[in-house]
Formats: sequence, structure tokens, C-alpha cells
Amino acid sequence: MEHENELVAVRRRKLDELTASGVDAFGGAYPADGTIESVAGAYLEGGEVRAAGRITAHRNMGKSQFLDLFDFTGRIQIYLNAKDFPAEQWSVFEKVDIGDFLGVTGTYFTTRAGERSIRVQAFQLLTKSLLPLPDKWHGIQDVELKYRNRHLDLIANPHSREVFRKRIAIVRGIRRFLEDRGFIEAETPMMQAVAGGAAAEPFKTHHNALGVDLFLRIAPELYLKRLLVGGFPKVFELNRNFRNEGMSRRHNPEFTMLEAYWAFADFRQMADLVEELICHLAETICGTLEIAHLDAEGNTVRVIDLRRPWKRAAYHDLVEEAVPGWHALTPEARRLRAAELGLDIRHCDADHEVTQHAFEKLVEEKTINPCFVTHCPQQLLPLAKQNPDNPAVVDVFELVMNGQEVSPGYSELNDPLTQRRRLEEQSGGEQHKLDEEFLSALSHGMPPAGGIGIGIDRLVMMLTGAESIRDVILFPHMRPRTSEDTP
Repeated sequence: MEHENELVAVRRRKLDELTASGVDAFGGAYPADGTIESVAGAYLEGGEVRAAGRITAHRNMGKSQFLDLFDFTGRIQIYLNAKDFPAEQWSVFEKVDIGDFLGVTGTYFTTRAGERSIRVQAFQLLTKSLLPLPDKWHGIQDVELKYRNRHLDLIANPHSREVFRKRIAIVRGIRRFLEDRGFIEAETPMMQAVAGGAAAEPFKTHHNALGVDLFLRIAPELYLKRLLVGGFPKVFELNRNFRNEGMSRRHNPEFTMLEAYWAFADFRQMADLVEELICHLAETICGTLEIAHLDAEGNTVRVIDLRRPWKRAAYHDLVEEAVPGWHALTPEARRLRAAELGLDIRHCDADHEVTQHAFEKLVEEKTINPCFVTHCPQQLLPLAKQNPDNPAVVDVFELVMNGQEVSPGYSELNDPLTQRRRLEEQSGGEQHKLDEEFLSALSHGMPPAGGIGIGIDRLVMMLTGAESIRDVILFPHMRPRTSEDTP
């Protein structure tokens, strides 16, 4: 800490000296020829170039100075020689530190070591960094530091930059994929009078002007279905949802979802759409349909095989395969069998909840390659259409891969009377929890439709090999620091 304070004091002294000499250490615009990546890619021996970025390395060889300029897209080496600058200008350069932003004008050249670089003819200090980057900054090992200081992680850790580049490309690719197939992007309210579309604990707020309580949405589903009623044939939203529930390596209270609805389709067509979409993303962004997940030492832990066709199997059959004879047991016997299997079912009140917990632990968490789990119990999914041949199940899929659910898909329930009854059952008869505007819209007639949701964070985890949702969210929620935690 004392050493760091000394470094900060040195930088503050340099800032004071720059200011006293009339140099603006937090200068204005500096039009460059593009990002560092594009500047490096446009290399033409002897050609003129302007570049700007953060200094992340400095190799001092006396009169010859080699530095790295960095931005999110990459790095390029720059070279300065003291003899090329008047003494007054060189004294400014001598006050430059790693972490500062620099704008340079010069010419492309190749060093004797064969590295394409920029020979600087003029430079401008754009921002003086008052806090140094940590010493020996070869990636962050302290995950607490990594998540709280994502800006430093992005500077230091090429792997993190690659993960977020892929995330950006995945979201862009999803949007283009759906638009190319006729889907229309919509925006629906993030503050809602009734938290609907899923069973989850919402965040609550209050609108002063209206004098009403509102909820941050847990899902956009009910509004998107109202757009189907209004005539949208295919609609989607890339949205942020909020759920006031626990946190884990797979859960963050704020997360990104894709929801899409397709009039006159069903859950089978939606499964085909999801399979095609994810394979398209894997091939175009990752360059492969076999996604390797590595440990910290770079050893392969598992490989997720996305080659088509993907497995499709009924929920009932998968549970029975995991625990033979499960469905022949009485509810009481199922609870005893669950205990024998080491399952903690204390939170499970209803019999279908016991089965669902067994499914999650014995099927879902053990499923690595993609599997569409179809025809789930009706009690789990109140917004899905009942199967005509077996009223105990609904026409749905849950896409499971990498040990977790990534995407549910439904043949959407469009019978307003059945929908009201299901929602009443879900709410425990509390009428104020029903979205009457949605039920009214449904009563005007919603076409048969298929719908999907895809957890973007979990999809990115699967495609990048990340083991924690915090590794794929730029600024994950963290417990506030206490005075004891603050350095």
C-alpha cells in the first residue's frame, strides 16, 4: 500500500509539472485513423498513420523508446527517438507513464526484430493516468478484483476481452439471424404493474406521479403475446430481466434474455429454430460445432458436441431412465426414494416439485450435449398448451446442455379461459396477481403460436467455456464492500 501511494504521488507530481508548463494532461479530441486493430491491419511500409490508445507497456532503451498502444480491439508497437523531438517536447514524453492515453502521428515501419510498428513524428498526451496498473499485470487471478474492476480485467486479460468480443458478436448474430427470417424486434415495458410471464420474486419500486407500485419485469412474455394479438406475425425482444432471488455461478439478479414468438407455429418448429440458431452462432463466431471447455491450466474438461440432429426425449422417459420405476411409486414413496438418492427436497411441497428436483439433479446437471426435453408436466408451465393426447403434460421443450437449461420453448396457450384458470392456480387464488390486461387481450383472440426464451448469459457461457455467469457479464452484481474490504 505504501509503495502504491508513492507511485500515485509521483504521478501527481508529474501532472503538476505538466500543468505548470502549460500542457493539458486531459486533452481534447484526437482523430485517429481507426481502432488499433484497423490501424495495425492497414499497415503500409512508409505510409503515414494516426493512432490513439492507452500505453500498456514501455521498453526504455535510452534515446530509443518502444511502447505498446492498446484499445479493446488490440495493440500496436510505437517507437520514439529523442533526436526526433525538441527538448521541450521530449520533457513532456518523459512524464508519460504506463496507463496514460497517447495520440501519435507517424509512419509505418518494421523493426529489426520483424515487428510492424509506428515511428512517431508527433505525439499528444490525451489523458494522464493517476492510478498505476497493478504490477506484473498478466491477467487477474483474484476473481473479486476481476469482477469489481472489469476495466482493469479488460486491459490486462486477453481471454476476458475475447469472451466479451464473442458475447457482442453473439447478440449481434442473434438479431441478424431472426431479422433475416422475418422476425420484428420490439421493446416492451421494463416496469410493469403486474410481474408476470414467469414464477419469480420481482424487484419492487414506486412511481410517485402515478402513486402506484411497479415491478421490474421478470419476463416480457405477456406483452409480446399482446403483439401477436395485435397482428405481429413474428416478434422478438432482446431484453433485460430482473429477479430478486439467489445468486450463484449460474444466476445473477439482472440478466439478458431473448424471447421470440411465431404466429401459427408450434414448439417443434421453435426447437428447429433454436437448433439452427445456436449452430449458426457456433459456426460463424466460434468456428466449430465442438465447443471445448478448459480448466485453469488449459486442460480440456469437456467438449460439447453441437453437431445436428440434437437429441429429443420426453421428460417422463428421462426421469425414468435416471431412476427406474420412479413414476410407479406413490408420492410418499417418491419422497423416500429421493432421500435415498441424497436429494434435498425440503423445499418441495407438491409431488411434481419432487420429480422436478430429481430431474434437475439427476438429468439436467448431467446432460452436456444438447437435448430437447419435451412434454413436461403441466403444473410447471402454466403458459403452455396442453398436449391433446395426454392432458397431464404440455407441448413444450426445455433445451438442456452444459448441465443447465438454456432455452425453453412452448406451443403457446391461447385459450383465455384455460389461461385464467392456470394463472389463478399459480397465484394461489390472489386476483391482484393476475394480469387482467393480458387476459383481456387473449380474449380478443391470439393466433396459435410457438414461443422461445434463450438465456443469453448461459448461451455465452456454453459457447465460450466460461464456468461462471460473472465471467460473461461485464458488471455482475457483487456484495457491497465493507470498510474492512476497502484497500
